[in-house]
Amino acid sequence: ILNLVLDRARGDRGNLKNELEKIEILSITKKNISSEDILKLTNLSENYNIFELVDNYLAKNQKKVSKIINENNFVNEDCILIIRTLLSRSKRLLALKQIESTNSNKDQVITSYKPPIFWKEKEIVKKQMSEWSEEEIKNKIYKLTDLEILIKSNTTGINLVSDFVCNY
Repeated sequence: ILNLVLDRARGDRGNLKNELEKIEILSITKKNISSEDILKLTNLSENYNIFELVDNYLAKNQKKVSKIINENNFVNEDCILIIRTLLSRSKRLLALKQIESTNSNKDQVITSYKPPIFWKEKEIVKKQMSEWSEEEIKNKIYKLTDLEILIKSNTTGINLVSDFVCNY
């Protein structure tokens, strides 16, 4: 329960204080507090952004991807943005993998890539490069393109995107 509360506060002491005050007030009327009570009572301090979803998907961090999907309220309008972001990041990853075939040093490949990769992203990009082969990335790009066409012709795109992201 403590880890859940800390996770929900996302490192913000103000949010943590508010969540603990809510729990304190609940403890006045309820003797035993379950983790389910905490889930209902606490708020996620902010939604994860789409880039975090895409980066964790490409890093094959299934636990984090599931958590982001479960805790966010994505709407149908977000589908195209998610797909387009996945496509652009996948194409960047494919270009990096192709450069890596001539230079096996991932750090040099990432550093020399244009446009430059932001320093905060370098570690996750390195993990993504380790997780995917060129062929897998190409197949993923084709599937994403087909999915984008399907979403543009379908009104319930968020279910399609969730299924795609959850099924590596």
